Amino acid sequence: MIPSVNLKPLHWHPYIAPVEVADATPAQLDAMKVTPSNKKISEYVRTLAHDPDSYVARTVLFNAIMYVDGGLDRADRELGALGASIVNGCKYCAVVHARRHAQLAESDAVVSAIYFDRADVLGERDAAIYRFARHLSVTPSEASAEDMAALRAVGMNDQEIIDLIHAIAIFGWANRLMHVLGHADLNK
Repeated sequence: MIPSVNLKPLHWHPYIAPVEVADATPAQLDAMKVTPSNKKISEYVRTLAHDPDSYVARTVLFNAIMYVDGGLDRADRELGALGASIVNGCKYCAVVHARRHAQLAESDAVVSAIYFDRADVLGERDAAIYRFARHLSVTPSEASAEDMAALRAVGMNDQEIIDLIHAIAIFGWANRLMHVLGHADLNK
């Protein structure tokens, strides 16, 4: 039996001073209204708001990929994001998306298996998604026809596969932004 993983939330510390809401330009204030998953205006959001146009473009795209209704199940999107974030070494995103997957799945069994390096006990669908996320994140050209066949074999249609590719790919970008703009740890 795999023990349950205890993933405590991490705090992200920016290397560049975030925009102070009281000092923000009108464009920055408007941009900060478009937040990922409609959450609070975090230090990360305020750091990205230095360039309000690119922040809005990035966030609209992110929200369309991760939070859209229909297509791939949200838990599967989160599993793709988790796999990408682990490969990319982004502890902050890995913890956020592991916690979100466990919440959506109403179980931490998949997340625990991954964190305790027991992906071999995952169900076929979760294993296919996680393996594909790792292949696409390590070296995109390594994602192969065999990966597509494995996803189809567990019941995924083309739209779900495209949704999964988008979720994994956006985390290639999101993880890199977080790495160069700051670091995460348990300390506040």
